[in-house]
Amino acid sequence: MMNTGVYLKIKDLSPQLLVKSLKESIQYYQMIGFQISFQYEDFYAALTKDSYSVHLKQGEPSNKERENRRKNEDLDIVFSVEDIEELFNSVQHNVTSVVQPLRQMPYGREFYLADPDGYLLGFIEQ
Repeated sequence: MMNTGVYLKIKDLSPQLLVKSLKESIQYYQMIGFQISFQYEDFYAALTKDSYSVHLKQGEPSNKERENRRKNEDLDIVFSVEDIEELFNSVQHNVTSVVQPLRQMPYGREFYLADPDGYLLGFIEQ
C-alpha cells in the first residue's frame, strides 16, 4: 500500500462568508466582539477574535440556502466559548438576531445567532 499522505501543519483556519454588505457585516461582527484584521477596498475583510478569524467577501449569498439552513438549524460556524452566560447576556442586548436563546443541551450550553446575511453562528460551552 502506497502512502500518499502529505505532511501538513495547519496554522489557522478561517471560514469565508459571502455577504451582501461588507460594511454592515463588519459592524455586526464588531458588535459580537471581533476586530478588523485587514480590509481590502470595499470588497474583502478579515475579522479576528482571540486569534480566530472570519473572512467576509462582498457578493450575493443564496437566500434559498440561508432559509433552508435556518429552518433546519444547520450551523455555518460553531464557536466553543467560555463564560457563555455572560457572552449571551452581552450580545442579546446588541443584536436582534438571536435564533436560539441560551439553553442547556446534553453536550453543554448553547445559543445561536444569525448574522445580517442569515449565516447561523453557534456558541457552545461544554
